[in-house]
Amino acid sequence: MLTFLDPRPNRNCSGFTRRELLRVGSLALGSLTLPGLFQAKARAAAAGKPVTGKSVILLFLQGGPSHIELFDPKMTAPENVRSTTGEVQTKLAGVTFGGTFPKLAARADRLAVVRSYASGNSNHTYLDVASGGNALKATMGSLYARVAGSTSERTGIPSNVLVLPEAVQPGLKLGGNFETGALPTLTSPGELGPACAAFDPSGGGPLRKNMQLQVAPEHLAERRQLLASLDNLKREIDANGAMRGADSFQQQAFDVILRGVAEAFDLSKEDPKTVERYDTSKCFRLDEVHKWGDMRRSSNLLGKQLLLARRLCEAGCGFVTVSDCGWDMHSNGNSPKKLGGLQWLGPQLDHAVAAFLDDVHDRGLSDDILLVVTGEMGRSPRLNNDGGREHYGELTSLLLAGGGLKMGQVVGQSDRTASRPATERYTPQHLLATVMHTLFDVGAARVAPGLGNAVLQAITEGQPIPELL
Repeated sequence: MLTFLDPRPNRNCSGFTRRELLRVGSLALGSLTLPGLFQAKARAAAAGKPVTGKSVILLFLQGGPSHIELFDPKMTAPENVRSTTGEVQTKLAGVTFGGTFPKLAARADRLAVVRSYASGNSNHTYLDVASGGNALKATMGSLYARVAGSTSERTGIPSNVLVLPEAVQPGLKLGGNFETGALPTLTSPGELGPACAAFDPSGGGPLRKNMQLQVAPEHLAERRQLLASLDNLKREIDANGAMRGADSFQQQAFDVILRGVAEAFDLSKEDPKTVERYDTSKCFRLDEVHKWGDMRRSSNLLGKQLLLARRLCEAGCGFVTVSDCGWDMHSNGNSPKKLGGLQWLGPQLDHAVAAFLDDVHDRGLSDDILLVVTGEMGRSPRLNNDGGREHYGELTSLLLAGGGLKMGQVVGQSDRTASRPATERYTPQHLLATVMHTLFDVGAARVAPGLGNAVLQAITEGQPIPELL
């Protein structure tokens, strides 16, 4: 990790400066200079990589959202089963969504909802969903980074990024996050190792311990000073001379530092009208939501998280994970009775995803970015005594948009009480294969050198959801 900092004291409560200027890439390829990284990646590019150039955003609703209240309201079912938020007619004839999703209902022709998807989990086991159970125990984003490289050859942007609320509001203190818990995490690189781990621009985690290069801000804008600093770094750590002859990459590194990475993570570079379009801060007040224990990890920043994800994809990132917490709604006092938390999180999800759909459509990016919205599980069909729903793995919400897949449809059906798939059951293995077919040219991957059998198997052997192709 290469970080440029303003060394003047101005630190927050975590001990890190608020004037951090830049962090670039992952230096796990054995070459610890940015020019050296580009040299290595250029060689890899010459060998060819089986990537399609498309990106995937995984919007993960941590806690397990109710599949009934989201996109399968089942209003003909008994009262203790049907959606507590009612239903809203979508743009598709005969198809309804839960009552808190009118904006998505109006855009259903740009969506695909899979009603026979089952994660198979009944606990907060994020990795099972994000990895599709591959033998490497590596998430989809880590698999992408393994094949495409840890950073984009075009811009230097990390290939695999995790966007927490703290990434758009530095200093935000939520009540913990699933990524820091003891459970297998959503962004685990598994046996692929730290080179394929998700980059966290919020600044948490082990990336803070990686290498930092101090450069005074008055010198950052001067090309010679910056390149001299990089040269000094190279001389100190490259005693074996492996990076000799990398001069042609130094200007590229400089361009990335000033243009490719810093601006992608900076929402102030975005048109204020676009930021306003995405803004979900008015959907609810944090102090109101954080009164409830299961919702203390919730934020009202989901819109800006998705905006940052779009910017990262435009800058060359292939896989972005966006975390939205607080969907664990037992209604047992840790969350409001009768699934009351849906009245906050539902409208925010509706607004944020609708803004994203409109934005990528206006930019002509709909076919280039696949949005996947799911959680680690669904919710019990029958309401509990408090009007909430318990953990349930036999059906799970799954919504997709874009990526060149077939939209404007409902795939599969649940049974009469939304308890089991009534048509073919789709699982995280099918989701993994669908994402891999979006990110990679599977035929080219089979003959690409150096992937290894386990990586190749994870990419090529699964069966995508056929209705989407």
